[in-house]
Amino acid sequence: MGRFSPYSSPESELEIKIQSRQTDPHPVGGPHPFYPRPPPPPPPPYQPFTKWFPWLVPTITVINIVLFVILMYINNCPENSTKCIGTSTLGRFAFQSMKENPLLGPSAATLRKIGALEVNEVVEHHEAWRLASCMWLHAGVVHVFANMLSLLFVGIRLEQEFGFVRIGLLYVIAGIGGSLLSSLFVRTTISVGASGALFGLLGAMLSELLVNWTIYENKLQALLTLLLIIIINLSVGILPHVDNFAHLGGSVTGFLLGFVLFIRPQYGWVCKRKIPSGYMAPSSKSKYKTYQYITLLLALILLILGFIVGLVLLLEGVNGNDHCSWCHYLSCFPTPFWNCEARCSTSQEGNQVKMTCLENHKSKIYILGNENTTAQFQKLCIDLCT
Repeated sequence: MGRFSPYSSPESELEIKIQSRQTDPHPVGGPHPFYPRPPPPPPPPYQPFTKWFPWLVPTITVINIVLFVILMYINNCPENSTKCIGTSTLGRFAFQSMKENPLLGPSAATLRKIGALEVNEVVEHHEAWRLASCMWLHAGVVHVFANMLSLLFVGIRLEQEFGFVRIGLLYVIAGIGGSLLSSLFVRTTISVGASGALFGLLGAMLSELLVNWTIYENKLQALLTLLLIIIINLSVGILPHVDNFAHLGGSVTGFLLGFVLFIRPQYGWVCKRKIPSGYMAPSSKSKYKTYQYITLLLALILLILGFIVGLVLLLEGVNGNDHCSWCHYLSCFPTPFWNCEARCSTSQEGNQVKMTCLENHKSKIYILGNENTTAQFQKLCIDLCT
């Protein structure tokens, strides 16, 4: 029997085939030398505007609710009145009677003591801090619930879009602007509430739409809807006991601030620092359009001048109603269903006068002084009906 060469044996052939598969430089599924490599994956989607986590607006809401609870604790209706609502259940947190406060809240005296806006206190006693403190107080449960619900509905979306710094500045400055206009026209009653700040948010939404007009779709529909919302809310201000001047002042202040705080870069502008790797930036554009710079400058000038003039007029004791005979209709318009001026009946015995408010039927006895004018009686009547 002859010898077989190892290169011709079946075992050797099988071994050679297996070895050749292990050393194949181009395995199945790998890149072929005659074809180009696949292109790199596309860059992640570019987000032009940062989404902020909304924490300031909920915090403001909680602060307002806590302050209202503290206000009711200080009010302590059972100690000062025999006609309280919920005394057996709420204790010292009980509400004043519906005739005295239909919003289910404290008395006017408590609000005035804690920090309500009153012109005499601001001008004569130099308590300018009331311009800001009044926006953190509310007249009742209905009042605080309506305002805080509106704040959450409008404010959270704005804070997500523009961040807590700009929303915080807008809220506070618009609230003070509303208080400033209110103090020039509402001279005989107190005023509380965050409505001026809330209307500032609505006014800023309007100016934000206008100043960033080129980057929005369905802009005309959005503009008409927003205008309708603002008009409806301002129309509520013609009801009695509603300080519509605070609403108007807050709206105007917020409208001007929107041109300053809510300006957005024009469409097509890309921040080079935020361009992801592999992304080819388009041709460079100016960050803002010319009209955006112009509106920003004009709004800032008008805002500063408005605050300066308003503060000077307030500290000088100027009554806006003396220079505008019809402006009081902006806050309350008389109809057959309600009156805008407080009305009281009086009965005198010696040097004592018993005055009764015809609206809430609250009565009080006053001691007459040497000189009593009609204006003084009217002020006492307003205080009694507030």
